[in-house]
Amino acid sequence: MMNITEYSVELVKDPFGIIPGKRYELLLDIEVPEDDELFSETGLYIRVVYGVEESRQGIVKYEIFDKQADRYLDFELEDEELAMVNAFCQEHVAEA
Repeated sequence: MMNITEYSVELVKDPFGIIPGKRYELLLDIEVPEDDELFSETGLYIRVVYGVEESRQGIVKYEIFDKQADRYLDFELEDEELAMVNAFCQEHVAEA
């Protein structure tokens, strides 16, 4: 199971009012066990776009990156990991 070690959160500005609700960008530094296929010695982070509207809130999009190379990795999170990331984002978006 992965572990979130550090994070940052900021409100994504929408000067033209195109996006309904509010969008937040969260950068989550993660650690994964060495036996996980996602493991990287140089570290990983997840870029999450999180949407908050009147009727719903949740992850709009997420991407996993190698921290040192800042390179996108074509992996998907497992359902448990995705639920953990969603709960973490929900808890921390108010900090933006």
